[in-house]
Amino acid sequence: MARLGDQKKLYKLSAIVTNRHLPEEEIISWHRQRCGHDEHSHSELKSALGGGQLPSGDFGENAAWWGCAVLAYNLNQALKLLAMPAKWIGSRIKAIRLHLINLPGRVIKRSRQLMIRLTAGHPSNQLLRSICHAINALYEEPLVI
Repeated sequence: MARLGDQKKLYKLSAIVTNRHLPEEEIISWHRQRCGHDEHSHSELKSALGGGQLPSGDFGENAAWWGCAVLAYNLNQALKLLAMPAKWIGSRIKAIRLHLINLPGRVIKRSRQLMIRLTAGHPSNQLLRSICHAINALYEEPLVI
């Protein structure tokens, strides 16, 4: 009588399910190129965006919390891909928070405009200006900087 552990596996089956309308070779190539990126984004969602610490025992509140974390992650990815220099594309949210979000400055509201005044010699000023210009280039009508 053969034991379960003694049997050899002859085949390994896997499937790719998608709604993309591409030739099979391109879908398989795309799937293999993104290998390992899901774990990275899941780690970012749980550690950097608070997805690992759900606020309550209520499913609805936790779903809203997770939805906000996913939205923040997607906005961060869009910012990196569309507006930031190429060297920032692989950076983590913690680095962006350190260099761009948690900056000392003063918020000024005047003439229906919201402005942020930063320290004159701060190293992130040039990066922020380039990001603002890249975002303005995405719109037909430029934003006021």
